[in-house]
Amino acid sequence: MTLPSQPAVAAPAAPAGPHPTTVYLQQVSRWYGNVVAVNDVTMAIGPGVTGLLGPNGAGKSTLLHMMAGFLAPSSGAVTLGAERIWRNHQIYRSIGLVPEREAVYGFLTGWQFVLASAKLHKLPAPEAAAERAMNLVEMMGPAKDRRVDTYSKGMRQRVKVAAALVHDPAVLLLDEPFNGMDPRQRLHLMELVREMGASGRTVLFSSHILEEVERVAQHIEVLVAGRHAASGDFREIRRLMTDRPHVFFVRSSDDRRLAAALIADQAAGGVSLAEGGLEVRALDFRRFTWLLPRVARDAGVRLWQVSPADEDLESVFSYLISGNGSGRRPGGPPGPGGPPGPGGPAVPHADAPPAAGPLPAPPRSGGAA
Repeated sequence: MTLPSQPAVAAPAAPAGPHPTTVYLQQVSRWYGNVVAVNDVTMAIGPGVTGLLGPNGAGKSTLLHMMAGFLAPSSGAVTLGAERIWRNHQIYRSIGLVPEREAVYGFLTGWQFVLASAKLHKLPAPEAAAERAMNLVEMMGPAKDRRVDTYSKGMRQRVKVAAALVHDPAVLLLDEPFNGMDPRQRLHLMELVREMGASGRTVLFSSHILEEVERVAQHIEVLVAGRHAASGDFREIRRLMTDRPHVFFVRSSDDRRLAAALIADQAAGGVSLAEGGLEVRALDFRRFTWLLPRVARDAGVRLWQVSPADEDLESVFSYLISGNGSGRRPGGPPGPGGPPGPGGPAVPHADAPPAAGPLPAPPRSGGAA
């Protein structure tokens, strides 16, 4: 599988301004009457693959449509580099969108649909561009000449991806792109998404399925109830939530003696015997990892295995949507003054939703855009 040639985007050591292929959202909100779909979101999506994770109804599709220029924010600004996206037709040439909802004409063949997209973009060689895009999603066989309304859900997803790639965009936005695909198609598209990110494109895909984000995304943005809940690598998010219990599986030379020593030393919030070892609940990640070897040494117990029992995205997601993951991000989230710093701390945002209570109502004078 090959991709169209496009030079990798090298991150400057000291950027002087906004990165030209980074999408910036600055205090963005979108509401419909009194319904708040997106609430005061600030983030920057730069080159590479970013996963937009959140439950159904979190506002992911609304956010992607504002990034693609299909919706105007009710407040705030959405820019690509330094240029606003809304009603900026030149910017649209740099963005490709794969919507979650069906956006295909059933009476067209797959080839006609992708070719029409190429012609709408006024590409100099639309047939060649359409062929390249169809090859990328493995649709250049007999299926390309079938009507779209005869396609399976997975095939319609693939032809939508081809239409979004036909003009070789620098920014690709995909809304639940793996829905309806069989396992082989999903693996192929996951690999394609990874390669596009590695080639220097800015790729953002939304999902409510944790395994998809865990396998594909280099960076994760979490959206909960329309608000930006967390940002970064999911393991770092978990480790920096020191008030969240962590569960470890521990094997040792004497599990019962180690359990008694941990309880006596108050190094753990709870200890239980599990099959082949101990299940230890640590209230403070850093303190527990520092104390465990010392407690074991003093008790004359040898540690054979210490592994996290809940170090997966499911645990992170469950904690965030519970409303307990609110915290303060040092320095605040990145804004339009420049790209997010590489390797910065991944922590919950200060605008994470509260455990209970409605979102604040939008100002009545604004109205829906």
